[in-house]
Amino acid sequence: MSTTDVRSSDASGTTSIKKVDMKLEVVVIPVSDVDRAKEFYGRLGWRLDQTPPGVIQFTPHGSECSVQFGPNLTSATPGSAKEYLIVSDIEAARNALVAAGVEVSDIFHIGPDGPVSGLDPERRSYFSRASFSDPDGNNWLLQEITTRLPGRIEAAATSFGSASDLAGALRRAAAAHGEHEKRTGKTDANWPDWYAEYMVSEQSGAEPPK
Repeated sequence: MSTTDVRSSDASGTTSIKKVDMKLEVVVIPVSDVDRAKEFYGRLGWRLDQTPPGVIQFTPHGSECSVQFGPNLTSATPGSAKEYLIVSDIEAARNALVAAGVEVSDIFHIGPDGPVSGLDPERRSYFSRASFSDPDGNNWLLQEITTRLPGRIEAAATSFGSASDLAGALRRAAAAHGEHEKRTGKTDANWPDWYAEYMVSEQSGAEPPK
């Protein structure tokens, strides 16, 4: 099959690789002790998936991308990986990890001159973080994101990975809608549409409803 065979075409008939869906499925991390790593990632509450022999795969709750490790999957040095985990509430996520016996750093945020202790004062998306490592030293950075930067997610593709993510979005929409009603000085009977527009705009980075 030639390269052009796998390309799709736009309305003008021009082939475009941009229109080919490519969804990140698996990230391979290097570990020195498979059994030890399996125990650790199981303790995180991640789903253990069925895989061929020699491959261990875990999927974080609410994630469409999985993590794999095994004795012959990568030649990378154990402990050399660094990955990001996106959470909607970094305090709740950190507390859950600590309760599971995982050593997690204190929460910090990114200031003008670098990392600063504590939550971002304005609780802005992308700014509040914490980190932890697996037994080999592979580093996982927790990053709190509730509103995506413009263009990161198409409105038509808005979705929630879990019931807890949806519940968090509803709580934020309720709080924002309360402020909306204060500004207008009247009860909004059309709140379901307002909630829906707010939740979609929050994920896609579009302008939220007024």
